[in-house]
Amino acid sequence: MTRVLKNISGDRTIWAIIALLAIFSFLPVYSASTNLVGVVGKGTTLGYLLKHAMLLLLGFVIIYATHKIPYRYFSGLSTLLIPLVLVLLAYTLFQGKTISGANASRWINIPFVGIGFQTSTLASVVVMMYLARYLAKNKAKKIFFKESVWKLWIPIGAVLLLILPANFSTTAIIFVMVLLIAFLGGYPLKFIGVILGVGILILSLFVFSAKTFPDTFKNTRINTWINRVENFSNPDEEANYQAEKAKLAIASGEMQGKGPGKSVQKNFLPQSSSDFIYAIIIEEFGLIGGFLLMVLYLGLLFRIVIVATKTETVFGMLLVVGVGIPIVFQALINMAVAVGLFPVTGQPLPLISTGGTSIWMTCFAIGIVLSVSAAREEIVKKKMNKNDDNPLSILHETIG
Repeated sequence: MTRVLKNISGDRTIWAIIALLAIFSFLPVYSASTNLVGVVGKGTTLGYLLKHAMLLLLGFVIIYATHKIPYRYFSGLSTLLIPLVLVLLAYTLFQGKTISGANASRWINIPFVGIGFQTSTLASVVVMMYLARYLAKNKAKKIFFKESVWKLWIPIGAVLLLILPANFSTTAIIFVMVLLIAFLGGYPLKFIGVILGVGILILSLFVFSAKTFPDTFKNTRINTWINRVENFSNPDEEANYQAEKAKLAIASGEMQGKGPGKSVQKNFLPQSSSDFIYAIIIEEFGLIGGFLLMVLYLGLLFRIVIVATKTETVFGMLLVVGVGIPIVFQALINMAVAVGLFPVTGQPLPLISTGGTSIWMTCFAIGIVLSVSAAREEIVKKKMNKNDDNPLSILHETIG
């Protein structure tokens, strides 16, 4: 263990924030797991806690292994993973899983492990890697729209179209992040406007077709999306059951909270351990606890931006922003849903909510950020060693 700790590199603040989030997650997960025991009808709170611990342990193994990979390798890796992601997404979508008549094809079962793998979480990271690669390679070139359509937007569009029928919120988040990274990477603004218009048009046609031909699109979640938006503005408490219970949990938590494990609403919120875990956190730890948790995520955002600005390559900068910012964006969306600012999206709270692939892919993304940060540290060390060998080099570099 000591040897492992000595070999840890990259931004120490990011390591500390991730560790704090992971350690803190045990408290709300253990508390909210009583609801899982009641809903699923099997297992124990200790069993769910141990499962969460194993997922986090594997997650930190993923971080450690990933941050030891030179980040330049992720450029080529993205081109290899895009076809694999498309195959996995297609298999996931067409396996035909439904819940209450709605498409629930978001997971594939990992053989011999008994854990579901949500393929869209892998796809979101791979898409950002692929986008960063394209923008970095064409940074100094004039970008032609037709060429970029074939090399960039068709692969990304295919990924989004395969995610859309079963998971609109994830599709929307990836699409928004892609446009943001494209803008930061110098992709022409007029072309971004065209892609945005095409995306809105495709979504509109998809919704219209699903409504016009319900039998053909019977397994989509169109009705679920519409109901969530309508319920968001619907004052009817019964139609907005989860959101109302979340508000009640937040209100009863007041400033200091009821204390760890003393939540009442966890017994009534169906998604108290995942989508609405932030409401349970505020109920038990108060507004103070909820605010401090938000500060941790904002601190993570700050350090991600710092790493990106200090990176010496365009690919490294875009890679850090592309895989790092969505983590904080997802956290803020989860919090906004819990406090009633957004309709229900089904997005978990990164590293806090229960789940497997969400934790693993978040850790994979963090590992990539730390890999870029570690490369920067290595460059700084080499310069320092060079300056130590020849003190006059400092003066030479200054004059030069």
